[in-house]
Amino acid sequence: MTRDEKREAIDDLATKIAASPFFYLADSSSLNVETTNKFRRLCFQRGVEFRVVKNTLLRKAMEQVGEGYSDLFPTLKGSTSILIAEQGNIPARMLKEFRKESEKPVLKAAYIDSAIYIGDHQLDALTNIKSKNELIGELIGLLQSPARNVVSALQSGGSKLGGIVKTLQSRAA
Repeated sequence: MTRDEKREAIDDLATKIAASPFFYLADSSSLNVETTNKFRRLCFQRGVEFRVVKNTLLRKAMEQVGEGYSDLFPTLKGSTSILIAEQGNIPARMLKEFRKESEKPVLKAAYIDSAIYIGDHQLDALTNIKSKNELIGELIGLLQSPARNVVSALQSGGSKLGGIVKTLQSRAA
């Protein structure tokens, strides 16, 4: 790789990292071609960008983007692949699903909205992270619940109140 090609690769990685608040680092070494192609297809289907990267280029790209990535630097050893996604839990779910058939890719680290998860043992925690849309849906459901209860109480109470008013009117007449 020439110096210009390296600079281009660093700039490209830095742009992708800066644009995405979610990315995973994985070890996909020792996967054969067939298994790697299966994993790439799965990534494509789920809207996850999968790329094998050089550790030094990835480190320089992270340094170019800014602070907050230094805790990831110790994981940049051996073969490294980066998975970039629109939602934080999709790559974790995908890795967990794929690992039912294969031992790898192994999660090295994940960067989720400025939170850093290091190690493959974090995979279960990462699959349980809710996306922004899931959180908004839950919040709306929680906010609607008390309103439904008030409306329901007013509707049922209104018929009782109406009956009491009619009874009082008939006694007064």
